[in-house]
Amino acid sequence: MKLEAKGRHIPPPTLQQPLERVSLAVQALPGVISATHWDLFRPTVPDGADFYVGEEELGHIHFSGDMHLATSTPLAQALIAKGLARKFRYGGPAYADWTEFTIRTVKDAAHAEWLFLLNYRRLKGETMSLR
Repeated sequence: MKLEAKGRHIPPPTLQQPLERVSLAVQALPGVISATHWDLFRPTVPDGADFYVGEEELGHIHFSGDMHLATSTPLAQALIAKGLARKFRYGGPAYADWTEFTIRTVKDAAHAEWLFLLNYRRLKGETMSLR
C-alpha cells in the first residue's frame, strides 16, 4: 500500500522486545519513513509499526510479532522457496508479492532485520544475495 493511502501518520509505537529491536533497526536505514500501523478493521486502533521508502511500503510489524514484507513477486517466490519467509496468508493473488515471518526470539529478530534490509536494498535498486 502506498504511504499516501495509509491515512493519518503518527510516529510508530514502542513495541515489545524483540520486536522493538527490529523496528529501531529498520527506522535507522537512510530514508525510511516510519509510522503507526493501524488495525485494518479499526482504523483508529494502533496495530504495530509501518515502514516506507518514499511512497513504497517496505513492510510492517504487528504487535503480535507477525511481520509482513511488501516484496516483488520474484523475491517473494525465492524467499518462500528457500524457507526464509512464508507466503502471505491474506489478500489472495493481489498480494502475491508479499511474504510474512513471525518474530518471537532474538534469533527471529536478527532474521527479520535481514529480511527488511534485503527488501530495502531491492527498493533502492541494489542487490543482496539470499542466504
